[in-house]
Amino acid sequence: MTAEAGPAEHSKEHPGELRVSTLELFFDLVFVFTLTQLTVLLAHHLTWTSAGRVLLIFIVLFWMYGAYAHLTNQVPPDRPARRLLLIAGMASFLLCALAIPGAFGDDGVAFGIGYLLVVLVHGALFIQANGWQTLWFAAPNALGAALIIAAGATDGTVADVLWIAAIALQLLTSRLVLRRADETTRAEEQRLGGVRSDHFVERHGLLLIVAFGESVIAIGVGLEELPLDAGTITATLLGLALAAGLWWAYFVRDEDAAEERLAAAGPQERFRLSINAYFYSFIPMLLGIVCLAAGVKKSLGHLFEHLHTGPAVALAGGVALYLAGDAAFRTVLGIRPRAGRAAAAAVALATVPLGTQVNAAVQLIALVAVIVALLAIEYRLAPCPTSEAPEATEEPGTSEATETPEPPTTPKA
Repeated sequence: MTAEAGPAEHSKEHPGELRVSTLELFFDLVFVFTLTQLTVLLAHHLTWTSAGRVLLIFIVLFWMYGAYAHLTNQVPPDRPARRLLLIAGMASFLLCALAIPGAFGDDGVAFGIGYLLVVLVHGALFIQANGWQTLWFAAPNALGAALIIAAGATDGTVADVLWIAAIALQLLTSRLVLRRADETTRAEEQRLGGVRSDHFVERHGLLLIVAFGESVIAIGVGLEELPLDAGTITATLLGLALAAGLWWAYFVRDEDAAEERLAAAGPQERFRLSINAYFYSFIPMLLGIVCLAAGVKKSLGHLFEHLHTGPAVALAGGVALYLAGDAAFRTVLGIRPRAGRAAAAAVALATVPLGTQVNAAVQLIALVAVIVALLAIEYRLAPCPTSEAPEATEEPGTSEATETPEPPTTPKA
């Protein structure tokens, strides 16, 4: 993750609203291929060991995705050198994605090398934008990549421990980054550009959209060897209904409220919120999409049969993870209501016996009903969610340090 914001001169290159570039969207499409690979890996091996390894792989990759997202938020890829480096980063993520099925086996070293390239390209982008004084931040990421390469050269418990150590190093780095942000003086805030809330929220919203799309594609690929009968079509449509409900839960209200909350925060707080909301809270949301897609894939062709425990847990756990992550997201940003999301996550988990004791159709219908009921109740009780962010207060002579005023608009003739 980015250590600190880039120099203000980079932000001034793009005054006003900053939109996500097509190259950034292209980058996200490549990154989301890793989610597709994780879905396939989980669907083929629905065990707790496999789920744990999917978690490890995702956290490692999503950490570096966040690093790129923070960097391009402050230094847009609008120059040939930056574009070429970003494309090199895409190629590195693609190598990691291709190696995911064997990341804990024969392709472990290949995954580690791909990850090291991801780190090195990001470091080159960061130095190219901010200078060599920021090189210190690349060191922990490079050490983490070395641990993953070492894990690829081993197997069993030793490999798992090395992966966990790499993630622990990342989490420690995030704490150091946040502490550094807390120690930033007001004079430094004037020199440094903060997270651009409009671009940052849009970027992660697009990532979520692409992830939903890839989950539908993953389900469709699972239909190749199945007859297109009523059961298969029904299971597919129920899976789509679940994805649509989860889309609704975030995009209809959360995205706009999140952008307002980030825009109202000062540079230090905005940086902290961006990590807590869009890294930590997004982990269960994106993994929820992966689990749900894997569960639906395993349900295809078995809609009216008892499910094994693995697919039933994947279906319920996918919805529960997403809703719990969204509840955490709302809590971080002070968006209401949020208690219903956590309660709905618990209810979703309670549908596991419906899949194992009745059939997949009943469990899928129950999960759709949980989401629809949640959205309907929230709409009735709180049609316009509010943010708990306090109104900005200005101290004499500090207004420029907290917010950059928008340029005056020219009246139309």
